[in-house]
Amino acid sequence: QVQLVESGGGLVQAGGSLRLSCAASGFTLSSYDMSWYRQAPGKERELVASLTSTGAGTTYADSVKGRFTISRDNVKNTVYLQMNSLKPEDTAVYYCYARWFGSWGRGTQVTVSS
Repeated sequence: QVQLVESGGGLVQAGGSLRLSCAASGFTLSSYDMSWYRQAPGKERELVASLTSTGAGTTYADSVKGRFTISRDNVKNTVYLQMNSLKPEDTAVYYCYARWFGSWGRGTQVTVSS
């Protein structure tokens, strides 16, 4: 059974950093493309960052380029999202997504205060 569990969210001041984790079970994460999405109140869910199965390809939303980094630990079967220089507009629920399986985690709340 494919399962994704996010953690690491919280309340942080503008300019601060957080690292989100997405622990995968039921499949070998390194064999599949993985993504982080976010959804702010009243807005549609949007793609934040993606990482190919080979780890060689990453894509980022323009709004987070240069501030966020997606990475993967194959031993821990976990994908991360390092978020630096956070802004109030980064406030959202962040979700992990395994596209091949169409599976979502339950999300983790990130709140950035000004």
